[in-house]
Amino acid sequence: MHPTLNQLSAQKRIALIAHDNKKKDLLEWAAYNRPVLLQHTLCATGTTGSLLEKVLGTQIEKLRSGPLGGDQQIGAKIAEGVVDFIIFFWDPLEPQPHDPDVKALLRLAVVWNVPVACNRASADFMISSPLMCSPYERILPDFEQHMNRFAQNLIVLEPGTDAATELPLVEHVTAAESAA
Repeated sequence: MHPTLNQLSAQKRIALIAHDNKKKDLLEWAAYNRPVLLQHTLCATGTTGSLLEKVLGTQIEKLRSGPLGGDQQIGAKIAEGVVDFIIFFWDPLEPQPHDPDVKALLRLAVVWNVPVACNRASADFMISSPLMCSPYERILPDFEQHMNRFAQNLIVLEPGTDAATELPLVEHVTAAESAA
């Protein structure tokens, strides 16, 4: 596996998300960091995006509300390579109806090496980094081996069991052929 480099421009594509109990924190943080945020392309989940537009005085690409698919939309943008940075003020003390979506979003950020700020302190450190407003080469993992894991072998389930056998495709013989 050979990782590749993904050149990020000085203008980052930032996704902003906040759970209900954290929206006030995110809005205060965004207002304080308005000059830096306005240098970047912003998208956000539904309600958060509408509130941020008012606070920042700029247009933001608004996706669906998190529980209605917005978190998954941002996850798709990560997988497509169109989100460079995530600011996600999530509430660790309140159960969310879309917890699986939140976990999937955070998993994709880790898989694709996308930085995530999950609270004010981490967001402050990241946005004040010299890398925030300069080009950056992000290392992308090489998933070729994972994507081709079945190219050489065939996984066969044994009839009537949960047992799996891995057979090289070139040597695969059907039960009828082996009985002959």
